[in-house]
Amino acid sequence: MTYPLDMSLSNIHWVAVLVSALVAIASGAIWFGPKTFYPAWSKAMGHSETEVPGAGMNMGIIFGSTFLAQFFQAFGLALVLTMLKDPNGFKGGVVGLVVGIFIAAASSLGHRLFGGQGFRVWALEVSNDVLNLVLMGIILGAWV
Repeated sequence: MTYPLDMSLSNIHWVAVLVSALVAIASGAIWFGPKTFYPAWSKAMGHSETEVPGAGMNMGIIFGSTFLAQFFQAFGLALVLTMLKDPNGFKGGVVGLVVGIFIAAASSLGHRLFGGQGFRVWALEVSNDVLNLVLMGIILGAWV
């Protein structure tokens, strides 16, 4: 029996998934760095200039969970890309952009608004999410 969509784990390039997750972590570190968007994000979250978000929390759990989430996101995007005919970096980037805008951005808006964090927090966070998905798509598309 043949299936129109060949979505199997054997088609996943696991090194590309790992690299994509690492690139997303690096992108987030740059995006929310002290010289980039962190000050605006922190202010929009209502933190004082001296307050350190996450202080007192286990940073190993925070960064480990964030990496795991990025890994699963890259894995899911890799599954989607295996369904494309002749995937490449450009097609992967476009798929990442579409997933970022229509899924990541749309689904997180309600969370931020109901959480009282507002549009600015959402825009700063989701912009990095969309960028990360585009970068992941380029990497995964080139290696699928």
